[in-house]
Order: sequence, then C-alpha cells, then structure tokens
Amino acid sequence: MKTKGAVLWGIGEKWSVEEIEVGDPRAGEVMVELAASGLCHSDEHLVTGATPVATPLIGGHEGAGVVVKVGPGVTGLKEGDHVVTAFIPACGMCPPCSNGHQNLCDLGAGLLTGQSISDGSFRVQARGQDVIQMCLLGTFSPYITVHQASVVKIEPDIPLEVAALVGCGVTTGWGSATKVADVRPGETVVVMGAGGVGMNAVQGAATAGAKRVVVIDPVAAKREWAMEFGATHTYETAEEATAAVNELTWGRMAEKVIITVGDIQGENVLEALTLTAKGGRTVVTGMGSAANVDVKLSLFELTLLQKDLQGAIFGGSNPRAEIPSLLSLYQEGRLNLDGLVTTKYALEDINQGYQDMRDGKNIRGMVVYTDADR
Repeated sequence: MKTKGAVLWGIGEKWSVEEIEVGDPRAGEVMVELAASGLCHSDEHLVTGATPVATPLIGGHEGAGVVVKVGPGVTGLKEGDHVVTAFIPACGMCPPCSNGHQNLCDLGAGLLTGQSISDGSFRVQARGQDVIQMCLLGTFSPYITVHQASVVKIEPDIPLEVAALVGCGVTTGWGSATKVADVRPGETVVVMGAGGVGMNAVQGAATAGAKRVVVIDPVAAKREWAMEFGATHTYETAEEATAAVNELTWGRMAEKVIITVGDIQGENVLEALTLTAKGGRTVVTGMGSAANVDVKLSLFELTLLQKDLQGAIFGGSNPRAEIPSLLSLYQEGRLNLDGLVTTKYALEDINQGYQDMRDGKNIRGMVVYTDADR
C-alpha cells in the first residue's frame, strides 16, 4: 500500500513527509489504519542521535486505530477491531512476560532494528530502501503493519485520538507513580518534569492518595497545567523545591521522587536523591543519551540513608492489562486524557509539532490523520 509517512534520513535532519510503501501483514501480523499519533520526546532522541539507531527510519510509537487487514495465524484480533499500539511488544511466553513483567518482554530486544517479529524482514520501504519502524511500529504514518504482540484491543466506544495516548506517555507516567514508585496514601511525591509523561505521573500520584504532589518544571505554563492534573505545589527549579519540601515535611523530605524530564542528565539524579527522604525511592523514568554514562550522586547518603534508586520502562506495567484499565478510568471520569493534548497537527506539520515541544508549548502534541494523509 502506498501512503505517506514521516521519515528520518539522518541524524540532525528534519522529518521528511513523503510517499512510503507499507507491506501487507504476514504471519501473526495486522495492518492498522491509525486515527492519530502522539509526538513523544523519545522520537526526538532519534533526531538528536541520543538514541543510537540506523536510518532511514519512520518515527512514532504512540497510536490507535482500526484493524483493516489480518495475516495468517493471528488470534484474538479481526478486521474492525479497535487497538492501541504498545511500544514494547508482549509475547506472553518469555520469562519476563511469564513473571508478570510484560514491559520487559524479550521481544523488546529488536525494537530499534526494524526487523519484523514474524520473519525478520521489513514492512516499510521509501525511495526503494527498507525503512526501520520506530519500536517496530512507525506511527508517523496513517497505516502500519505490525505484529499482534504490539497492539492491544480496546473497547470500540473510546475515542481513538484519546486512546492513542495510552500507548506510551500515559501508561509510562501513571505506572511510574502507582507501580514503580508505589506511591502510598499520605506520602509526599516530587515529579521532576511536567511533559507528556510527567503529567501522568502527577495524575497517578494524586490518585494513589499522595498528600502532596510537588512538580518541578522550568516552564510556567506547565506548572500551571500541573495544578489541573493533581499537583499541590510547583517550583521552577530543583533548588527551590528542595527548600520548600524540606519545610513542608519538617525536614523528612519526599518519600518518592520521579524523574520525568525529557532529556535526563547526570545531575538530575543527584537533585532527585537530595529531595528523597531516608528510606525513600527515586524513580528514573526520563531518557537521556545512550552515550551519557556519568551520574552524580552521594554514595554516602545512598548507603547511610538507605535510599532506593530505581529505573523504570513503560511504567513497570503489563500493557495488555494496564491499557484497558486506564481507558476504563478515563470512561469513569477518573483519568484526564482530553486535557493532555495541547495542540493537534496535520502530518505535514510534524516538524512544527516538535519545535513546539522543544519550546515547551505542549503537554502532548498529536498528529491527527485525515484523508489527505492516506
């Protein structure tokens, strides 16, 4: 099938919206007509080279749509089903999946190779070349052909533009608070970075019963938005927040600190651990450069105050259970998804969408597909 897609041809270049060829589904695969795709910071890391991956590459890993073709051997999905993409596939059979950690599925080893799960070949071509699909998805196109392990079936009455958000950012942020940080009622929680992931860590912490949800972000508009999603206090810098949290907690500091900045640096870890109470936990959710191996922290405090430094991917969630659960909370009015999308863009305007993200104008930008894109 010929359609459009946003392709990255080299590090530091802009997304090129052009004609691509999307192949039909093979064994275990489905073709999905997408309604929308989120503009996640993780795709920006491809542009900057912070995430090492070959090009050409079609970006996008946060989408929702309708199954339009089904390959042989597919189970549990049929044409017409509504699905959300999961940026980490879940096979259900490997040791991590069997142990309840679908977010660590062994199939994730191939996320940046572009080689399909079913047979190792490629499903997207452009200019006569094979194109890597970001996270084996490539949602910066209105059509994707992906393995059934990479999509989750959802109820048909949920708006697809809203459902797309739980393919990455919402589930990652929410789970970082509710599962990995394990926020408990009455705790003080600090969220560093109030973007598409951080704002959902705020929602998760508030829903889990945190007494205080403190947000740190340099962008004034994001600090204001955070109050709408459950923040109780906001500060521009970690230094300001440290003094305030010390006073608010009578010197005990925050039981949980979640780092959700878009481009994490080594000093962010030290800032977070300084905000963390003895016996507390710092969760590292934000992504940085693969080449950055320098982390600043006080080994003295880490040991003597028994602080916990914990990494997190996909919010520690099992996407096949968590995605429907979060959408159920949305239907019940207990999870704000509509307010997360600050601006909607046409596919042709994707580079403007990412510039707006860099400028701090959006919680989450969203590409919404129309007939002009297909």
